[in-house]
Amino acid sequence: MTEYTDVDKSEDMKILHGMGYAQELERRMSQFSNFAVSFSIICILSGGINSLAQATSGAGGAAIGIGWPLGCFISLVFAVAMAQISSAYPTAGGLYHWGSILGNRFTGWLTAWFNLLGLITVLGAINVGTYYFFMGAFGGALGLEDTTTTRIIFLAIITGLQALVNHMGIGLTAKLTDFSGYLIFATAIALALVCLVAADTWEFGRLFTFGNYSGETGGNVWPATSSTWIFLLGLLMPIYTITGYDASAHTSEETLKAAHSVPRAMIGSVLWSALFGYIMLCAFVLMLPSMDEAATQGWNVFFWGMDQQVNPAVKNILYLAIFVAQWLCGLATVTSASRMIFAFSRDGGLPASSALAKVSPTYRTPVAAIWTGSILAVLFVWGSSLVSIGETPVYTIVVSCTVIFLFFSFIIPITLGLMAWGTSKWDKQGPWNLGEGMFKLFAVLSIIAMVLIFVIGIQPPNDWALYITVGFLIVTGIVWFGFERSRFKGPPIGEEVAKRQAEIAAAERAVGETGH
Repeated sequence: MTEYTDVDKSEDMKILHGMGYAQELERRMSQFSNFAVSFSIICILSGGINSLAQATSGAGGAAIGIGWPLGCFISLVFAVAMAQISSAYPTAGGLYHWGSILGNRFTGWLTAWFNLLGLITVLGAINVGTYYFFMGAFGGALGLEDTTTTRIIFLAIITGLQALVNHMGIGLTAKLTDFSGYLIFATAIALALVCLVAADTWEFGRLFTFGNYSGETGGNVWPATSSTWIFLLGLLMPIYTITGYDASAHTSEETLKAAHSVPRAMIGSVLWSALFGYIMLCAFVLMLPSMDEAATQGWNVFFWGMDQQVNPAVKNILYLAIFVAQWLCGLATVTSASRMIFAFSRDGGLPASSALAKVSPTYRTPVAAIWTGSILAVLFVWGSSLVSIGETPVYTIVVSCTVIFLFFSFIIPITLGLMAWGTSKWDKQGPWNLGEGMFKLFAVLSIIAMVLIFVIGIQPPNDWALYITVGFLIVTGIVWFGFERSRFKGPPIGEEVAKRQAEIAAAERAVGETGH
């Protein structure tokens, strides 16, 4: 790591003070650590494996060979546009803050709610994915049965441990997410090598062969539909896997030289995940005895493929590494969600804001925000598992919206940035600068990508996502105009920043931040 001098530190603090905030969180993450948090949340060993059926029971081999790089590119355009903004405004709230500065109080508040609900439900969904992976890998051997009670107890334990580590300070969390970064690289390569060795033949053609396994032939993962739609629906797997890289922005106030490190880490986490995910998933597809048989397995395809071809001892070692990586993915998500809750609360955006914005002087972490986010994620899974609409559990319906909500929270600041470039709202760029032409190109590509994600994200079986999104917008409209418009001030802008300097100094003294 390059030397972090007092000059760098005072520069980081000056940028933060210039936005009207105190250095309450502890700044000790390197650029690699900032990268590792996003890389861990993306976690190709979580989404790439738990959602694999969307490809194998969709368009088959081509869903990986062609679909994965295409889906990763769709996710990348958001990361590039957000990187430009993150360099200019490196704060913990990230998206919420950008939505306010580049737009107005309402756009900031709306961005915050999209991002917050997205992060809390995605934390629940990631840990549920980890639970199902654990059950598939070790459940049979341990004699565990999948019941709601087992699921919620398992969830409470793993989420509780994730919250506890976060509570103990960013130093420990960063050490574990750094380890997670190396673990994901190593396990993805190990899995790829094992698959290539275990494959009967290397039939590269299947990676570019379009099938249509919708309906019965694919174990009903997707309803029966045309070959074009099934390919488009399969793009949801890489797009939904490669999300959460806003974590780099959320940990800005804990990152050394944030204006330089954050944009590079955000884009790097997407590119490396795309590359290693591609190698791993292509190798897995080449190992499958037959694509037709694999498709009929539906959601069980990963375990079925491993059972068919891989030595049991090797398989269990890989399963253990994947399980640990998935737990660390949840750990990084708790970090991201808690920083979002903290940042929104210090501007009075949530009920009980003053408690949620408190930073522990001992651990220098937003303790109340960490536990609140974690408890809400478990309660969400529990509550939504008990209620069904028709045949579908509410949990399934909400998770189909989760990623749409996250991408909405990405697109609002990007669109506002497109309109605000060069105006008084955004007249100063950060050190990482694409230039006007490139930023505007990526911003427009992001808007097109958002339309595509929304259109494919609300097709059956996720057709409820449309009603939930529209319902959410109606509710936020009522809440904003009814209550929040007159109450919520938004982040400090203009003169407000200067007035806050005494408060900032007091807040820093309270947590023992000396500036040296």
